[in-house]
Amino acid sequence: MSPMSSSVSARSAAEVNAEIRDLWQRSGGCLTPQDEDEYQRLLVEWAAATGSGARSAA
Repeated sequence: MSPMSSSVSARSAAEVNAEIRDLWQRSGGCLTPQDEDEYQRLLVEWAAATGSGARSAA
């Protein structure tokens, strides 16, 4: 199963956002490669929950 196939979120944007914040807090602001993978997955889930497309940061 591809990671993109699970892009439809069953959680609210607020729930996903809380998990993103927790990830950043746990990491001390410096993501490991594994944390970065999780962060990217969470961003896609958050975008799906908000009904917007994922945007890349400048």
